[in-house]
Amino acid sequence: MQEELKYVVFETKAGFFGLLADENGLKRTVLPQNSHLKAKKYILVGTRDRAKESNVLYSELQKAIKAYYNTDNGDLINFAKLFSGLIFFEGTEFAQKILKTCMKIPPGQTITYAQLAKKAGFPKAAREVGSVLAKNKLPLIIPCHRVVRADGKIGNFSAPGGTKLKKRMLEHEKGIGFGV
Repeated sequence: MQEELKYVVFETKAGFFGLLADENGLKRTVLPQNSHLKAKKYILVGTRDRAKESNVLYSELQKAIKAYYNTDNGDLINFAKLFSGLIFFEGTEFAQKILKTCMKIPPGQTITYAQLAKKAGFPKAAREVGSVLAKNKLPLIIPCHRVVRADGKIGNFSAPGGTKLKKRMLEHEKGIGFGV
């Protein structure tokens, strides 16, 4: 039996954000896109049109995401604290441990891939951490944008919008404002 998938696309100051979930929890997020259609396209990848639209899907999470993007004063939301119960972690035990540890990075702070590897209990796995984060299906909720290279450079960002978006998110979290 296939799980029932639901999705919602909603507007924030930064663009259209998407959520996809099943009965186990949140499956995917799509960071803000410049159109409803584009966000919908990204959120529905691989679902073979099985997902049903639901505007009430995780309404409290939607409010928190809107608050995150709609503010210019650095009012940050700790998604891990508020919504970790909505997440169904998939993947290997290693990947789950990395993602759960990444969720603990506080808003407005960054750490390196090596520091994240060490905190998760895998001190020699910085490169593997990068591979896990590149497959993160829940950007913003699992804040992989807060993980940077050891040389202080931003590093890659596999979400639509790439490193430019990662930089904007980090600037926003440092209180500069999202600057749309």
